[in-house]
Amino acid sequence: MLMSMTGFGSKETSIPAFGKVRIELRSTNHKFLDTVLHLPEGLISLEDKIKKEIETKIRRGRVTCVINIIKAMAPAVFINKSLLKNYISAIKDIQNKFRIKEQVRLDTLINLPGILSLTESSLPKGRIWPHLRILINQALADLVNMRRKEGQAIDVYFKNQVQQLNIQLGIIKKRFKKVITDKLAKIETDEERASFLKNTDISEEIERLAFHIRNFKNKLNKNGAMGKELDFICQRCNVRPILWVPSLATEGFPLGWCISKARLRRSANRFRM
Repeated sequence: MLMSMTGFGSKETSIPAFGKVRIELRSTNHKFLDTVLHLPEGLISLEDKIKKEIETKIRRGRVTCVINIIKAMAPAVFINKSLLKNYISAIKDIQNKFRIKEQVRLDTLINLPGILSLTESSLPKGRIWPHLRILINQALADLVNMRRKEGQAIDVYFKNQVQQLNIQLGIIKKRFKKVITDKLAKIETDEERASFLKNTDISEEIERLAFHIRNFKNKLNKNGAMGKELDFICQRCNVRPILWVPSLATEGFPLGWCISKARLRRSANRFRM
């Protein structure tokens, strides 16, 4: 089945004791699998695991993975009580020694160096990964599904082009014999007839093109990666029956013949795009 290399998938969830996490996956065309990660600082150590998880579902394309922590858990407030006790003891000694009656305010104590601090709630990476892995696979499922749907649309387009090529090729096969017969009737000498047949016979090219069209259609019905093979077949469709339209038109061939060949070339060009 044909599958596109462009797609998008995203999921978000709340991880207990960590926060709300969102994952976005984008894929574009590329000859090989190229994974680019944009991770928050606390998840850098999971880079290899994330790449391996993506590799299990995708073989080709440039995949960009962005992970954002949308709503992290509120940091915890830490008061260094032992240090505060030392501050208060030192302050009382000063008050007694210098007979200072003024009382120390609470906000003054809190603002003393090292008393009050905020600590980020940290969850071991081993406990984060199972939740993150599920989220990545859900986003991957969305991305693969989009690639599959686009591939189905491309498959329909290709098969339509194959059909158009076959129709135009069939018309040319029928007309070619009649055109050649009518042209030969107007040529007087055997030498001129032989020269004409040598220069205008495209039977081999027509059969070759028909083979490539059949081969392309057969590849569409197979599973697995096929982009490179289809591209090669399209390049092989660039044969003389398509390119000779201008030269045949100037040699006195009927207008209907030239129009059929022009349509064949147009269909082939779309086929190769």
